[in-house]
Amino acid sequence: MTPHLTSDLLPFKHGFFGSKGGVSTGIYTSLNAGFGSSDDKGAIAENRGRIRNALNADFLVSLKQVHSDTVIIATNEPVAEMQADGLVTTVPGLAISALSADCGPVLLADAKAGVIGACHAGWRGALSGIIESTVATMCELDASPENMTAVLGPCIGPENYEVGDDFKSEFCEIDEDYARFFHLPEGKKTHFDLPAFILSRLAVMNVRAEWTGQCTYAQRDDYFSFRRNTHAGISDYGRNLSAIVLPSSMDSENG
Repeated sequence: MTPHLTSDLLPFKHGFFGSKGGVSTGIYTSLNAGFGSSDDKGAIAENRGRIRNALNADFLVSLKQVHSDTVIIATNEPVAEMQADGLVTTVPGLAISALSADCGPVLLADAKAGVIGACHAGWRGALSGIIESTVATMCELDASPENMTAVLGPCIGPENYEVGDDFKSEFCEIDEDYARFFHLPEGKKTHFDLPAFILSRLAVMNVRAEWTGQCTYAQRDDYFSFRRNTHAGISDYGRNLSAIVLPSSMDSENG
């Protein structure tokens, strides 16, 4: 079985997949799931196939992510290269996903309505409303925030997310209260708490949520990290993948 994290908070089969269990080599070792990288496309396809099999999914779909607040309702296997940052579906057997390499992958579910969501929440997407848009799109399909649960997967943690003053100002110009997501470690520059910010957006909408607690930057043996590679002078990077799927008629297993 391809290694992955799960959470008891999500009622349907899902997984937060990192860098282990695939066939890619070099800087992409080994479960790189992102076609946006310069990795061998055949290796990426094999890695994604392993993830799909681990989820017992008929299809595994993802997006060309652009740090937007755009969400797509998937009614069948979507055409590749759709530009958006959120996916929502009611189709059994269709695994929807979010790619990440420090940004926050969020998986959501409403078991009562049979609706699932996945979104890619980097700082820009989270600030512009991708989480709110994903929840709203799920509600269009009869889900409700009170019945939803959400889990933020591995992303960069606050101890490793150093930012500049302009970055902080962009948040505080929108809401002065956002200053609480920034801290200044002794002898260092300002740091941003992306997990806390994402969870706060879900809390405002009354969606019960948690973070798995893994930092992609710090856990170099387990997760791909854009920032870690950049600091090491490496121009490209692998992508982690997080996905959730409603059980198909051939697979009634939840969890």
